[in-house]
Amino acid sequence: MDQARTSRTRRRRALAMAVATGMAVTVALSGCSTNQGGSSPTLTWYINPDDGGQAQIAQRCSSASGGKYTIQTSLLPRDASSQREQLARRLAAGDSSLDIMSLDPPFMPELAEPGFLAPVPQDLATSSTKNAVEGAVKGATWKGKIVAVPFWANTQLLWYKKSVAQQAGLDMSQPVTWDQLIAAAEKTGKQLGVQGIRSESMTVWVNALYESQGQHIITNPQASGADYQLGLDSAAGTEAARIIGTIGQKGLGGPGITTQNESITMKNWQADKGSFMVNWPFVYAATQSAVKQGSVQQSLVDDMGWALYPRVKADQPTAPPLGGIVLGVGAKSKHVDLAYQAVSCIVSPANQAYYFVSNGNPPADKTAYDDPAVRAKYPMADTIRESLDLAKPRPQTPYYNEISTSIQQRWTPLSSVSASTPKDTQDFVQAVLKGERLL
Repeated sequence: MDQARTSRTRRRRALAMAVATGMAVTVALSGCSTNQGGSSPTLTWYINPDDGGQAQIAQRCSSASGGKYTIQTSLLPRDASSQREQLARRLAAGDSSLDIMSLDPPFMPELAEPGFLAPVPQDLATSSTKNAVEGAVKGATWKGKIVAVPFWANTQLLWYKKSVAQQAGLDMSQPVTWDQLIAAAEKTGKQLGVQGIRSESMTVWVNALYESQGQHIITNPQASGADYQLGLDSAAGTEAARIIGTIGQKGLGGPGITTQNESITMKNWQADKGSFMVNWPFVYAATQSAVKQGSVQQSLVDDMGWALYPRVKADQPTAPPLGGIVLGVGAKSKHVDLAYQAVSCIVSPANQAYYFVSNGNPPADKTAYDDPAVRAKYPMADTIRESLDLAKPRPQTPYYNEISTSIQQRWTPLSSVSASTPKDTQDFVQAVLKGERLL
């Protein structure tokens, strides 16, 4: 057994031991999925934090089941890495309470590879993907199989102030490049809205810059860790580092760039110095809410424009970031069949459209974008749908945590990123996967 595989085995054993130390909690949670006194089973759906939309869908599908099951929700941590850690530990310990799980697509290989997820029924795999945007299907696939069910998808757009674009002389009806945005920020004295914090958002940005040049960070993701071929140290990496380093070294992201996550980026963009911003669709509804609260003026919404994610090269299509949630069923669930029946209800186009309108999370199903309520609330619905078809997933690998953490550590702060960063990152990742270095 190679060193990387030995390391992974040790990690999984450690996860299992960690869960065992809290077995009383696990047993109590497992009771949520049992048949209580002959009544219909209660399925537990572990959800990521939202504005209550998943809980509402749980109630809808419970009622629609005609008494076959009741879905109750259990809230996961807000941070994606913490969600992954909690679910991985429970799955490794064989926790039977994990009936349905809202999962971040990058973690799918890590959970699917060891058999932690119950196989998706073929009819559901077909029905849930036939009208799905391409990015969502890729995020739910591992080794050529659908291992989870697309629920909602997400992608970053380029948001901008029309007045600033006009001042910069940019025709936003045409694709724009990162270099054009850098030049526009310098010309207008405005700030670019990017996420510079050391977190998952940095991996999102770096990966999008590579993918927009047709370069994968991992070129053979189905190999074992020690045999991975990495594309970090490449011409695409040099260009990605140039873009990020330029923004950091010239201070174009603003003085607080090292703390800017998606929410802070949005708030800074709403201020006078805001110009162009890469961010998720939530910013539109959030900016409208800010108007109602009186923290920003209606004129900002009127000045708000959107376009596809910036290109790296003018003659090469963009590959926007892919986010969202897929639904998985725990392999040790006592009600796998019922759980997948519930999942089928949850991901119906009607529920996806409802979730978009109520919580701002875009549908994975293309047909949901034609819902009148969606069209009325989100005038950029077509742009989101187009972006999702162009979107590319982050590296799909059971070692995603190691790769993402390595990128976060070496591509921050932005001002330190240089031509040597891609090679330094690749060398470090390879050493970690071989068990020669620690994160």
